Amino acid sequence: MDIESVDRHFVGKEPNVRVVYDRLLAGLRKFGPVKESPKQTSIHLDNASGFAGVNTRKSYLLLNFRTDYKVESSRITKIEQHSARRWMHTVRLESESDVDAELLKWLRDAYSLAG
Repeated sequence: MDIESVDRHFVGKEPNVRVVYDRLLAGLRKFGPVKESPKQTSIHLDNASGFAGVNTRKSYLLLNFRTDYKVESSRITKIEQHSARRWMHTVRLESESDVDAELLKWLRDAYSLAG
């Protein structure tokens, strides 16, 4: 993991953005190893392959994750069907409390799918 590249995504952001990201990673690492792959505009999160991506904004995170079912929730801000059995979901995370059991259930499914 290139820590400086991950850190670069948080420069100029409100402090809560890093706090939410750190809580998200702590929750994900309960499933097993998670590799952070910083890119130019996002941070990809990988198991054996990618299962989620994070885009930092000034005061929140946009989290994208892939499942083999459509998540029906008002928390989901965008859904794209990529194939017959793959959906990409986007959720906005503004506070630590947004990283809750419901979100972690979806992410466990995404993590397992990428295993």
